Amino acid sequence: MSATQRLKHDGRTWIGTTVVVLLVLLAIAAPLMTMHDPARIDLRHTLEAPSATHWLGTDAQGRDVWSRLVYGARVSLLVGIASQGIALAIGVGLGLIAGYRGRWADETIMRLADVTLAFPSLLLLIAMAAAFEPSLTVVCVVIGVVGWAAMARLVRGQVLVVRELEYVQAMRALGARGGRIVLRHILPNVVAPVVIAGTLGIAGAIMAEAALSFLGLGVQPPTPSWGAMIADGRDLAQLRTAPWTSLAPGLAIGVAVLGFNLLGDALRDALDPRAERRS
Repeated sequence: MSATQRLKHDGRTWIGTTVVVLLVLLAIAAPLMTMHDPARIDLRHTLEAPSATHWLGTDAQGRDVWSRLVYGARVSLLVGIASQGIALAIGVGLGLIAGYRGRWADETIMRLADVTLAFPSLLLLIAMAAAFEPSLTVVCVVIGVVGWAAMARLVRGQVLVVRELEYVQAMRALGARGGRIVLRHILPNVVAPVVIAGTLGIAGAIMAEAALSFLGLGVQPPTPSWGAMIADGRDLAQLRTAPWTSLAPGLAIGVAVLGFNLLGDALRDALDPRAERRS
C-alpha cells in the first residue's frame, strides 16, 4: 500500500486535516466571522454570559471573547508556522553539514545541539524571551531558535544513512561536488521526516506561545492571544462566575494542538518505510 493510500485510509488524516483547514479558514476570515473589535473595551458589559450578541460572552474588560478567540488563531498559526520555518532553516542546514561533512563540523554542531537540548525547553524559552522586549517577532524567533537542535539531530541521522548509499558513492566517484550531491540526492531523502517533525513542531510552538503569553513574555496587549486570554481569566472568583473566559481559549489550544498532532502522526505512519513492509 502506497503512502497516499495509507493516508486516505487513516482516520487521523481526515480529522487532523479538517481541524487544521478550519483553523486556517477561521484565521483568514476573522473580519467576516466576528461582529466586534477584539481590542475594544466596554466596561458596561463585563463578564456577560454567552448570548446572541456575544457568542462566547465577554471578559473582565468587556471585550468579546469570540472575537478575541478568532483573532488569536491568527497569532497562534503565525507563531507556529514562522517559528518552525526558522527551526527548519537552521536545523536542516546544520544537520546536512554535520551529517555530510562529519569530523570537526559534526562534532561542533552536535555538541552545540547537546548543550541546547540539555536545558528544559520551557525554561530556555522563558530565559530567552525575558532577555528581550516581548513581541510577536521575538516569540517566533525564540521558539524557532530553541527548536533547531532536535531538527538538526534528526536530519544528521538521516544524512548519515543516505550518504553511504551506492548511488551517492557513485556520484562522489564521478567527481560531483559536495553541494550538488547534498541538494540533489541527499536532501530529497530527508524531506519526509522533516515534514513530519515540522507538522508536530507547529503543535509544540502553539503550546509554547500560549505558555509565554500566559506568563506575560509573549504577545503583548492589545493583540489577542489564547495564552493571554487564559491568564486574564485565571482569577478563582472569575473562573466560578465566568468560566467561558478561560474555557474557550483553553479548548481552542487543545483542539489546535490535537489537529496538528493527529496530522503529524498520520504522516509519520504513512511515510515510514517499515509500514510498507508490515502491510
